[in-house]
Amino acid sequence: MTMVVSRVYARALLALAALVALASPAAAQTTVIFDDSRPDVTYATLRAGAYAETNLPTVLTTRAADTASNHRRALLKFDTQHKIPAGSAVTSALLTVTVKSGSAADATRTIGAYQVTTSWNETEATWNRRRSRTGWISSGGDLGTLLAKHVVSNVAGTKVTYDVTPLVKAAVAGKLGSSRYTRVALVDLDPATVDSTRNFYTPDEANSALRPTLKVVYGKVTTTPPAPSPAPTTTTTTLRVLHWNSQHGGVGTDGKADVERFIKKAASFKADIVSINEVERYDSYANYDAPVKMTALMKQYTGRTWYSKFSTGSGAANGRGNLLLSRFPLESSGVRHLGNNGVAVDVAVNVNGRSIDITSTHLYYNSTSVRLNQIGELTAWAKALGEPRIIAGDFNANPSSTEHATMTATYVDSWAQAQRDGTATAYPDNPAGNTRRSRIDYIYYSKGASAVLKLVSSQVFDVRDSDGVMPSDHRPLLSVFTVR
Repeated sequence: MTMVVSRVYARALLALAALVALASPAAAQTTVIFDDSRPDVTYATLRAGAYAETNLPTVLTTRAADTASNHRRALLKFDTQHKIPAGSAVTSALLTVTVKSGSAADATRTIGAYQVTTSWNETEATWNRRRSRTGWISSGGDLGTLLAKHVVSNVAGTKVTYDVTPLVKAAVAGKLGSSRYTRVALVDLDPATVDSTRNFYTPDEANSALRPTLKVVYGKVTTTPPAPSPAPTTTTTTLRVLHWNSQHGGVGTDGKADVERFIKKAASFKADIVSINEVERYDSYANYDAPVKMTALMKQYTGRTWYSKFSTGSGAANGRGNLLLSRFPLESSGVRHLGNNGVAVDVAVNVNGRSIDITSTHLYYNSTSVRLNQIGELTAWAKALGEPRIIAGDFNANPSSTEHATMTATYVDSWAQAQRDGTATAYPDNPAGNTRRSRIDYIYYSKGASAVLKLVSSQVFDVRDSDGVMPSDHRPLLSVFTVR
C-alpha cells in the first residue's frame, strides 16, 4: 500500500512539474502597451507635390490622390529601444489605429503597414526629407517590407489591427541596425482617386482608447542579442562616375523602348556611380516603375547590390526625373527642386574614408535664361553640401555657352580637363566627345575638391551596335577619379 501511495505521489509530482514547466514561459511573458505620445510614440504625415518640403507633425493621414499635392502617407515610430530590453523574445506585436474620418467618396480603402527602413524626425520629416538636412533614399519614405494590409472603412471609430510581430521582433533583437526603434508607414494601396482620405486619431488624442496602440508581448532570453552587422565599407581609391541621358527610360535611336538594352550597356562600363536622366515612372512613356526596374537590372548585369535615389522634376510620385545608382551604401541623400520642373538628386557616399556628394540634374531644354536660373538654384544648394562635390547631368548647353561658363566659375569640366591632361578618349568619328549633336552632358567636380579628388581620365563611348543603333539618343560619359 505504501508503495502504491509513493507511486501515486511521485506521479503527482511529475505532473505538477510538467505543469510548472508549461506555465513558466507564460509566467515569464511581459506585455507593454505603447499608447502615449512623445517620447514613446512619435508621428508625422508625408505629403507630396507642392507640399513635398512641408513638415506635417500633427496629423495621421493616408490618401492615394489623383494629384501629387494631395498624396499622403502616415508615419509612426515606437520607442521599443528603451521600453523593451535588448534581445527580448518578442512573441506578439499588434498595431491598432482608429479611423477619425474618411472621405464619403470611397467607403473602403486598402491600407498597408510597411516597415520604414531609415530613421526620421517628426518635426523635420517631409516627402523629400527624413531630417532637415538628410533626404530619404526614396521620396515618400524609405519603405521596406509590407507587413500587413487591411480594407479600411470610412466610418469614424473603426479600428484596424496590423500584425507587425516580425518587424518588432527583428528591431528588438538588434537585427535592423544600431537603432531598435519600430518604424511603420501606413500607405493607401488602392488606385488613386479624387478623394481617398483616411484620417486616423493621433497619439495626442485626449481619449487614450482612440490613440494608435502598439501592444507587444515578450519574454526574457538568456543569450546575448547579436550585434548589428557593420555597414559595408570599401577601401577602393578609385571612383568611376558615369552619366547618361536615357531618353525616356531607354528609347533607342531605332525608336524602340528597351530599358534592359540601355542598362545592360550602362553596366558594361563598370561604374561605381551612375547618373541617369529622363527616367520615367508610371507615365505615358513607361507604365511601370523604371527606377526600381533599372536598379534591379544593374544588379542582374553586374552581380552587385546597388543603392538608388530618384525624384521626379515635379515632386510627384510619378513622372519623369533623375536617378542616381551607387554601388556604395548611401550615407545620406537629398532632393532640390529647381524652377521649370527641374530637379537635382544628391547622394553622399564614403569612398576611401572620404564622404563625397554626387548630384544628378537635367536642365531645361529651350531657354538660356531658365537654365541660368536653374544653375543659380543648383549651385547655391550644392554649396551647402560641403566638399568634395560632383555634379553630373544633361545641361542642354554647349561648352561655349554662358551656362557652361557659369558652372566653370566654381566647377571643373572633367572632359575638358582630361583633354588638357591628354587623358580624354572618344572614338574616330567623334573626336570632340559630343554626347548628342554637341557636347551637352557633363560631369563637373568642384574646384575645392582637388585635395580629395584627382581626375584620372574621361571618356565618351561609342554605343552603336552593328546596325548603327544606340540605346539612347545621347552617348554616355565616364570620368574616373582617384580618391585621396
